[in-house]
Amino acid sequence: MYDPADLQETVDEIAARLGASATLEDRSFRLLAYGAQHGDIDTVRQESILRRRASGEVRDYFERYGIARAEGPVRIPADAALGVLARVCWPLRHGEVTYGYLWLLDSGALTDERLAAAAPLVARAAGALAQEARSRDDLGRGLLALFSADPEERAGAAVEAAGPVTAIAVRESQERVAALWTLPRGVLARRGSPVALLAPAHLAGEVAQTVRSAYGTAAGVGAPRADPADAWLSWREARQALRIAEHFPRYAPVARWEDLGVHRLLARLGLPDLRELAAGTAALDDELAQTVEVYLDLGGHAQKAAAELGIHRQTLYYRLGKAERLIGQDLSDGDDRLAVHLGLKAARLCRQEGR
Repeated sequence: MYDPADLQETVDEIAARLGASATLEDRSFRLLAYGAQHGDIDTVRQESILRRRASGEVRDYFERYGIARAEGPVRIPADAALGVLARVCWPLRHGEVTYGYLWLLDSGALTDERLAAAAPLVARAAGALAQEARSRDDLGRGLLALFSADPEERAGAAVEAAGPVTAIAVRESQERVAALWTLPRGVLARRGSPVALLAPAHLAGEVAQTVRSAYGTAAGVGAPRADPADAWLSWREARQALRIAEHFPRYAPVARWEDLGVHRLLARLGLPDLRELAAGTAALDDELAQTVEVYLDLGGHAQKAAAELGIHRQTLYYRLGKAERLIGQDLSDGDDRLAVHLGLKAARLCRQEGR
């Protein structure tokens, strides 16, 4: 079983053997271990150690040297503008897969011969990361049981996680593939419809955006749960939030359950209830429905609604009056306005889901 202490010990041994400052990061550039620092260190190294992760600009700079596909050490020159000293990046590959990177600051003493002497230690570190990836994949297979509404299935889930945790649902794409194994450590993932993820609560937003961007789709994020045994509740919320993200642009591309307001009610409703709500606005054509929805979304502010729709205010009033006559509702009455607003939102869900 993977042990972080073994990885730290390996990095310490590499740093001592080469007499070079060494850090080890996973594929997402998160710091996993670092050895004793020798000589000068640069801004990038300081930030990596302090913040536990390199910045996006620095990651882009390093990746331009092809480190993700390299099969051996890559020499990267200094860059004064980025505050980067010369270094060697050694991809940690196992079974033709890159699981992370070993970084060595190079004052000029890291010859090919000296690097070759550290190759067995680098292979050991790569093997440790590969083992962790396999273990995480095994745990990912238990996510569906952990997320089940059936207490007996949840009790049999062989998944261990430290709270607080958050569930994430992402719509999978037929055209694109996300490398789920490159996600930060502590994140469990399982492909499906939708893709299921369980992440430490503080990483949930980042993970949702990363996976969603990889697929080019949408994501829903449930509320965090202090007890991982309650992760199934967060998963239910994540799937419902995904539904809203896919049909309401204001919440796309990542919808957080806690931010959905009244849309949480709509997301919980089944088809019969949605149809019942939508029936009250069925007499409106697309133009009138859009007009009323925009008007109500903007709190009944006529000037803003007319500007949003690109029409004259008198045209807006004409359309609103016509809509009131067709559905028999008074948009100046609070209860009627609420019923119409919910009906239009429910109709959108029914219509866009092809029901």
